[in-house]
Amino acid sequence: MGSFLNPIEWFAGVPHQWAVFLLSMLPITELRASIPIGIEVYRLSAAHTFFFAVAGNLFPTIFILLLMPRLHDWVIRQPFFGSKVRHLLERAEKKFSGRYAKYGAIALVVFVGIPLPMTGAWTGSLASFVFKIPFKKAFPLIAAGVCLAATIVTIITLSAGGAVRWLL
Repeated sequence: MGSFLNPIEWFAGVPHQWAVFLLSMLPITELRASIPIGIEVYRLSAAHTFFFAVAGNLFPTIFILLLMPRLHDWVIRQPFFGSKVRHLLERAEKKFSGRYAKYGAIALVVFVGIPLPMTGAWTGSLASFVFKIPFKKAFPLIAAGVCLAATIVTIITLSAGGAVRWLL
């Protein structure tokens, strides 16, 4: 059970840069966990960690953005889930579309770029689907948000890691 809860052990035996890439792909860790692990545990350079974390975080975004319309169409046709999902998406769109319309593209960049729980590339990709933002517009906005989040997490990791090492 211990190894299940320890993301460092999930990819034991995998080259460290690829472990960072794979950890960044997962919605539960994304780059909020992979950057500190890459820098502090695997001792990769900040530049290598940043590159592999951003690439790994963006990789599933492409598939989410491209496959969500098909998945949505399939789910909507299902007798049990269809009406429930349609209602949920319509409610979410009504609730948040005004904010997106008001703040535009910057809202998606900031939403993805602020490294807090329930924000990030996965959630931003789903939000862009709900608000019907086309792939060609959504992907660059999400990529900008991912780079912003990676920069913030890298700075915090380097600052906090340096402070802890200085204290010890």
